[in-house]
Amino acid sequence: MRRLIVMLICLTATLHSSLQGEPVGAKDPVKVHQPKYCLFYDNHTMPAIPDVGANFDADAFTDRIKRCGVDQLTFHARCNLGMAYYDTKIGIKHPSLKYDLFGKLADACKRKDIALIAYINGGISSAEGIQHRDWTTLYFDGREIREPHFTPFVRTMCYNSPYRDHLIAMVEEIARNYPVSGFFIDCLVGYPCICPICVKEMKEKGIDWSKQSEVVKFSESSALRMSTDIAKAARAINPNFQLYFNGVSFEDQSEIGTWLECEDLPTAGWGYEYLPVLSHFMRTLGDKPIMNMNGRFYDWGDFGGLRPEAAIKSELLYGLANGMRPNIGGHFHPRGDLENAVLDRIEKIYKELQTMEPWYDKAKNITEIAVVSSETSVRIGHNKLIKSAVRMLTEMKQQFDVVNEFSDWSKYKILIIPDDVIFNEEITRRVKAHIAAGKAVISSGSSGLDKDLKQFVLEKEWGIKFQKECDFDPAYFAVGKNFNKDLPDMPISLYSSGIEAVPLPGTSVEASLIKPYFNRIWDGEYAFYYNPPDKVTDKPALTINGKVAHFSHRIFAGYAVQAPVELRTVFGNVLNKFLPQPLIRYEKLPSFGRVFVTEQPGRKMVHLLSYVPELRGTKTQIIEDQIDLHDVKISLRNDGKSPRKVYLAPEKKSLPFNISDGYIHVTVPLCKGYSLVVFEE
Repeated sequence: MRRLIVMLICLTATLHSSLQGEPVGAKDPVKVHQPKYCLFYDNHTMPAIPDVGANFDADAFTDRIKRCGVDQLTFHARCNLGMAYYDTKIGIKHPSLKYDLFGKLADACKRKDIALIAYINGGISSAEGIQHRDWTTLYFDGREIREPHFTPFVRTMCYNSPYRDHLIAMVEEIARNYPVSGFFIDCLVGYPCICPICVKEMKEKGIDWSKQSEVVKFSESSALRMSTDIAKAARAINPNFQLYFNGVSFEDQSEIGTWLECEDLPTAGWGYEYLPVLSHFMRTLGDKPIMNMNGRFYDWGDFGGLRPEAAIKSELLYGLANGMRPNIGGHFHPRGDLENAVLDRIEKIYKELQTMEPWYDKAKNITEIAVVSSETSVRIGHNKLIKSAVRMLTEMKQQFDVVNEFSDWSKYKILIIPDDVIFNEEITRRVKAHIAAGKAVISSGSSGLDKDLKQFVLEKEWGIKFQKECDFDPAYFAVGKNFNKDLPDMPISLYSSGIEAVPLPGTSVEASLIKPYFNRIWDGEYAFYYNPPDKVTDKPALTINGKVAHFSHRIFAGYAVQAPVELRTVFGNVLNKFLPQPLIRYEKLPSFGRVFVTEQPGRKMVHLLSYVPELRGTKTQIIEDQIDLHDVKISLRNDGKSPRKVYLAPEKKSLPFNISDGYIHVTVPLCKGYSLVVFEE
């Protein structure tokens, strides 16, 4: 229904525009572009810069990126300083820019068949905020600017002020006058604002404007409303415009955006656990292009950083193995200097990736497990429990997705519900249908409890009755013979909190909790720091009821803290019970190796990655080198289909293979950081 409403609004606006006179953009409608190899340039330029655009040669620049194989460029029409780089009659053109820089670039891109996405910062515009203080947010402490001041977010914009119409007018100005393919509207974050305009509207809607969490939600809804109106205005000019609204959740912009973007710079706070979560999640949200944006630099605002080739390439390869298109971020020098060292590195990486494009194009991942989250896309990538589950599964080479309520769960054989997923009505309905279909569930901690944390919503299916939070600190457990493969014969630490539960008739207890001699306390004389295990209790640590397994403790939280191999091992033993024939088996492939399976009509591809980030200094993870692997044995489940040939791409070097026990077995002689093995029917 929402999609129909948006379409009707856009159609009405288009008809209105035709009656008013055909806009410039409609005379030459942009074709829908499918991005493949992209660049994203930041161009946030201080007003004090004296020579903006002085050395810029649009033809030389576009020729150079064209040699890299770039087919789409995102470039600033207006930056977060509020500076416009085109001949605007609405905004503030940079005072030292003597010509229409964006216009020259747009013309060159059009002539060279490079799709140009116009960047506008939607949440920040410092110069415009200085001129119009009533356009900025008013924070709870009464400030219009943030402390500390040294941040691009020092001054943020109110989405309900006159700034809203101003921003829409700038989008229309660019859309009518320049041959752009679409817009990237940035920083649409829920900045809390209690200005008179926002407070009045919140009061009218019955929103508690004195509660910051409610104000943030209101601001997020205001950002979505503004984004919807931007989409309406842009598509009234050209219905084929590509649009993305950074900061609005992927789910909320499903009707108005045309692609999804994963912004991920591991060295600038994201780390190397973020991309794995988003890559397994974003593809479940629909069939839109997904961009994997990293950066050539180490941090935003870093003009002198050039990360190692192995780092940039490994991140893009991870994305390509999971259906994401490469998009390297860079900083544009205000003068327009051509940075050949940067472009040389990009060209080398892109030229190598492009040799494998036939096997990347429109390939889809094959998955059979889902990690369930109750988070939206705005927060899911930062959830440590989801990160931990994703790390476990990728270390085990399992093929899986991360899903929330916006995704379809029907195809998966196993649902993994990590630690703290409280069951609402929708999650309960889906899990119950999954179990009724004879499929398996593995949950842990308080997952499965109701919102009041009183009982398991599906108590019969879980086969256990909730008692209370467990007070063992620390907690240990002993695993029975059914699931103790490769585990040491000793009490094993859980490194996390958990629950106490009582098994119902028919439920088997496969592991038991061990209490410590003492809990961690300070008794006024001693710090009870040394807390060895005492005795095995009758409290279950792992139960199995039919096809539902439940770990009493939050094993994913424990793995997030200490990464104990034993927790991954016991989890893997349970997973193997429910999935005895996984899509991939392997030998001589270390835990840091990653394996992903994709398919196109008539063939399947197995992607092997061998890169390891290393912590250097106090906070930066670096990948500087690939790691070579020798004689890696992989077995792909054939599912009744036998290949005519198996080879390494792109060179198409044949690999000997044999088929037995339902698997196609092949050995990769040498994996130099990445190998692409093709099984062609």
